[in-house]
Amino acid sequence: MKFWYTKSWIAYLLLPFSCFFWLVSQCRRWLFQAGIIKSYRAPVPIVIVGNLSVGGNGKTPVVIWLVKALQQKGLRVGVISRGYGSQSAVYPLLVTEKTDPLEGGDEPVLIAQRTQVPVCISANRQQAIELLLQTQPCDVIVSDDGLQHYKLQRDFEIVVVDAQRGFGNGFVMPAGPLRELPSRLDSVDLVIANGKANRYSQTVMTLVADYAVNLVTKEKRLLTEFESGSAFAGIGNPQRFFTMLQGFGIQLKQTYEFQDHQKFSAELFAKFSKNEPHFMTEKDAVKCFPFARENWWYVPVEAKITGQSAVNFIENIVERVKNGQ
Repeated sequence: MKFWYTKSWIAYLLLPFSCFFWLVSQCRRWLFQAGIIKSYRAPVPIVIVGNLSVGGNGKTPVVIWLVKALQQKGLRVGVISRGYGSQSAVYPLLVTEKTDPLEGGDEPVLIAQRTQVPVCISANRQQAIELLLQTQPCDVIVSDDGLQHYKLQRDFEIVVVDAQRGFGNGFVMPAGPLRELPSRLDSVDLVIANGKANRYSQTVMTLVADYAVNLVTKEKRLLTEFESGSAFAGIGNPQRFFTMLQGFGIQLKQTYEFQDHQKFSAELFAKFSKNEPHFMTEKDAVKCFPFARENWWYVPVEAKITGQSAVNFIENIVERVKNGQ
């Protein structure tokens, strides 16, 4: 919604509905905190990776970074996700690197491919956790999204903020992009800004890309070796991907923006050029392998998150696991 990032007349027109949304969400949160509505306490520590605003802020790279960081500390990690966009006939569903993204969702499949840890999807987080723990012992579970899912008790919370778009016009839905007000950041354990530091961040995430991978041949080629091409992205903020490619000196003749979690098919790309490199994100690539062409390349990124606050956050999780809940 473009008007979410300006204080237009549409936003002000919707402001009464936003006030009602905020009031209901605050009451609901208080009811859970007071124990009036029951919430679920998992037998292992839960780490939430979420955001305050709607749209792509970079949660998935943070989840992958966090899983790998905890693995390096010797912990057994599992991941749960709502599995947005998945079309499984059964939930909860265990997702592996070989799961069809249409069934398991693009982000859960990508996480499984990049981390090789058990991943379970369900709108019912309790059921996802219980199935995960029945399948494989976990010392800690990372929840991809779920900051506002107060039915699940949590031990640690990370909020990822898009430094470029920020919090838009500052209004909660539907007048703006926020699920909760920025004051919610005062109660989380780590605020990560995607791109550059801002007034809210405790550390910064840089998405590092060096090469592209051919979807058909698996060839790897440095991004600096490409001169031109076209690109598409079905993520929350496609322009970030296009700008990254242009930063490597790649002249993008055409760019195509799709909805986040877009379902792709061969017919959708029938008119796309077959003679020049065509770039996509790794998240989109997991859905395009069945009908990929030899001129299609995906660009994997690694989250680089440094700073003492990030180090302390990881150490606090390790300490919690060692001492038990």
